[in-house]
Amino acid sequence: MNGRPISGASVGARRRVSRGRGPLALVLGTMLLAVTACGGGGDGDDKGKGGGAGKAGGNEPSVAVVTIAPKDGAKSVATSGALKVSADKGKLTEVSVEDTKGNDVAGKITDGGAGWTPEHHLAASTKYKVHAVAKDSEGRESAKDSSFTTLTPQNTFVGHFTPEDGSKVGVGMPFSVNFTRGITNPEDVAKAIQITTEPKVEVRHKWYGNDRLDFRPEEYWKAGTKVTVKLNLDGVEGRPDVYGEQSKTVTFTVGRSQVSTVDAKSKKMTVVRDGKTIKTIPITSGAPGTTTYNGQMVITEKHTVTRMNGETVGFGGEYDIKDVPHAMRLSTSGTFIHGNYWAGAGVFGNQNASHGCVGLRDVRGGYDGKTPAAWFFKQSMIGDVVVVKNSEDKTIQWWNGLNAWNLAWDKWEK
Repeated sequence: MNGRPISGASVGARRRVSRGRGPLALVLGTMLLAVTACGGGGDGDDKGKGGGAGKAGGNEPSVAVVTIAPKDGAKSVATSGALKVSADKGKLTEVSVEDTKGNDVAGKITDGGAGWTPEHHLAASTKYKVHAVAKDSEGRESAKDSSFTTLTPQNTFVGHFTPEDGSKVGVGMPFSVNFTRGITNPEDVAKAIQITTEPKVEVRHKWYGNDRLDFRPEEYWKAGTKVTVKLNLDGVEGRPDVYGEQSKTVTFTVGRSQVSTVDAKSKKMTVVRDGKTIKTIPITSGAPGTTTYNGQMVITEKHTVTRMNGETVGFGGEYDIKDVPHAMRLSTSGTFIHGNYWAGAGVFGNQNASHGCVGLRDVRGGYDGKTPAAWFFKQSMIGDVVVVKNSEDKTIQWWNGLNAWNLAWDKWEK
């Protein structure tokens, strides 16, 4: 009996609580029904609308398809013509190609976004990574990544160039490259050599044979011009299965302007520095039968003393002078302007007596720094111009030495 009041009290309490929660339960039930009705349910006709799904098709993938050639992982890929990127059912918006050193390959998107092509060849024996992105008509992006490795050539060539990197030269110095193999794809090789200048000036090129390529502006370089040459020859197919292996930047600076004019008739040379005459020097030029070439010639070598042997230039044993002082080369065929100690002092300015060179008075050994030859040698630099006029000879060919200025500008290729 002691437990029953407790039980009765418990029941009574439950009853009181039940009666007290009745209206609240009804309200909560009504609210729950209202919320369920507003939600629309999970099986109604509005399935897929509203909520986080966004607009119809918002989570659908792009229909644009990016294609990269060569295929991913390809080996021994050609350095030219093999790399292509295209988009179908969309337009390319981004294409990046770089080697393992992070060097980018320049290129451009073409045909309104349908394709991409590199602006130049690729380097040999190099791994490249390609990343491309395209968008479809709904603005949805599709991307693709790929990598490949270019071929390793069995046969290569290089170009030996002048002037040297970092040099200062006269206003007449062209940039000249002699290749170690004959080139049969001249356009590709010429395109791989890029020249920029400060101040800016147009530079054109010209081939001599199949192994020499010269570059020059229309007029002599302006004094102070800075020239940068990029030899991007690595990977260029110069001839079938023969590839360039150079990737080098060369710079040179043009010094003051000096142009000296030799008048074979008056037998005098006028030296003009930066537009002003600084000296007139008596000379002797080629004798009748061995006249000096006319034309604009560039100093390409300087020798304090050198040997001149007639046998090396087609004059047999007519002369062999082992100690010609203050000699500067003007042509490949053997034209020099040099000191002359074996002719009498009265020859200079009065008689043309040489085998085709231009002679200036000098002393044996060249020890006297006050002679005309010593003075001119000291005042001259590689790339200075020596013009010969009024000689009874033809104009020198542009390829005989670095004498590009003797070929008309319209004969040089852009």
